[in-house]
Amino acid sequence: MAHGAGATDDGRMQVAAPAAEAGAGAGATVMTGDKGASRTPTSDWKASNTPASDDAGSGSSKDGSGDQALPMSKARCIALVATVTGAAFLNTLSVQSVIIVLPTIGRELDVPESRQQWIVSSYSLTFGCLLLLWARVADIYGKRRIFILGSVWVTAVTAANPFMPNEIAFDLFRALHGLGAAANVPTAIGILGVTFPPGKAKNYAFSAYAAGAPLGSVSGNILSGLVAEYSSWKWVFGVSAIIAGIIAVAGIVFIPPAPPPPNSATALGESKPASKPAIDWIGATLITVGLVGLMFALTEGNVVGWRTPWVPVTIVASLLVVAAFVGWQRYLELAGGRPPLVKVSIFRNLRIGAVMVIMCLFFASFGNFLVFATYFFQGFQGLSPVRTMLRFVPTGISGAVIAVIIAQLLGRIPTVFILACGCLAVSLATLLFAVPIAPTTSYFAYGLPAMILSVIGADATWPCLTLFTSQALPREDQAIGGALINAVSQFGRASGLAVGTAIQTAVMADARGVNIKEAGGIEPWDPASLKGIRAANWLSFGFGVASLAIVLVAFHNMEIVGRTGHKSPPPREGGEEGILINEENPDVERKR
Repeated sequence: MAHGAGATDDGRMQVAAPAAEAGAGAGATVMTGDKGASRTPTSDWKASNTPASDDAGSGSSKDGSGDQALPMSKARCIALVATVTGAAFLNTLSVQSVIIVLPTIGRELDVPESRQQWIVSSYSLTFGCLLLLWARVADIYGKRRIFILGSVWVTAVTAANPFMPNEIAFDLFRALHGLGAAANVPTAIGILGVTFPPGKAKNYAFSAYAAGAPLGSVSGNILSGLVAEYSSWKWVFGVSAIIAGIIAVAGIVFIPPAPPPPNSATALGESKPASKPAIDWIGATLITVGLVGLMFALTEGNVVGWRTPWVPVTIVASLLVVAAFVGWQRYLELAGGRPPLVKVSIFRNLRIGAVMVIMCLFFASFGNFLVFATYFFQGFQGLSPVRTMLRFVPTGISGAVIAVIIAQLLGRIPTVFILACGCLAVSLATLLFAVPIAPTTSYFAYGLPAMILSVIGADATWPCLTLFTSQALPREDQAIGGALINAVSQFGRASGLAVGTAIQTAVMADARGVNIKEAGGIEPWDPASLKGIRAANWLSFGFGVASLAIVLVAFHNMEIVGRTGHKSPPPREGGEEGILINEENPDVERKR
């Protein structure tokens, strides 16, 4: 069946109304229970929910069969998955590659050590805080358009970044880089969510995307290690700009344009293009201000001290602003009219909330593992950037293999088992760096197993949670779902690192017999430094175990989320809000 077309009951072909994409207004399809909102007939709903992307080309599906047909040629599907996976790859590469060359950048730009963290944090701040806004813009104006725009933006600002002459300008361009990444990363998940029908192809697509982040981390270490050893640090940004440019061009070539927006009937029986739903700028302002304040306070707390009066005040005020955002979103959803940035009602499915908490805790553990492992090898053991990089290489190699294995398992074994194994794996990885193993012990005895376990955790957890979220949300909210997942994982990384650094500093200060402000940094083969790193890894172990506990409680009877033959029933007729539940998989709910 051609994309965007469906058969009516009398056999005639008609154009379906894709949901909220590339200018298609949310009011053109089933959206909420608002009185007077237009709804398509059941046959139209089936056609518009044919698993072909609004942004990703034409294709067919075998209605009611096991594995549904690909939405386009196999080669183009592979190219599309590689393109959008590149966004996740580049996102983590852009963070990890800068960490190793921080001292070099600090010396060249005369940035004191206490402020060097902002070279990394300025990127993370704008990325994490603008995800929801960009996701809603993508759902309204087209995922393909926003993905390409974000990639072009990242190319330009990354290429210019290393030529900034001072600290302020440099940090500003890092923040602008995060703005572009916030546009294309959640959009990538949205494109995958609406492109592939449930089945093996979708499992492979989400598993490949899941491998992008850990591969980006290890590639960032490799890139920065080689550049720091043999070339100028500016090439770290040059290589990132080249990759971003390739992703932008590939997006233009391999992500097909969206279909034309559907028409809506006028009072005279004429048709006119459906209007675009308005963006909730009040909500966007509230959530951006709240998250900026919260992440800023968490980042600066370790620099100025957690007892500095403005730090706890900013944290409390930011949480109140976030609470106001939630209240405003609920009001908009109940009042009808302008759609909210995020439908609060999606969290009626408690497992959606559990997904967000698990994602936050997991990435607090996984992110801390990468950072404190780097501190251990480079700071405590005094290894060169290249030798440090070599210790992370196994994560990239094993990550590629594990991603393929997980893709096969998603449709065969219970999802709770895969999730539990992922959370357990990252917990064990942090545990190996927390227990008192002699630091002179061979890397192959504990470092290598920890690296492999960490990437098993990431490659197992990410596709399960993103696939579940994609199937639980309606088509018009796919990019928002991707944004929520990325936002909570980013918050988990930031908050986990903030707390981990605070614990590390406190333990080092105690071991050295000084106050926290005089704790100093990590020194080679210093027992106090080792105690601090181990204490931070115990915290990371706690995060991992907490995520495992939530998985076992919230998903203990979950079906196989990646199995084939997934079909969604038509919505109930009527004006009230309803939950669309997949009859074959009751764990996947759809909100309309």
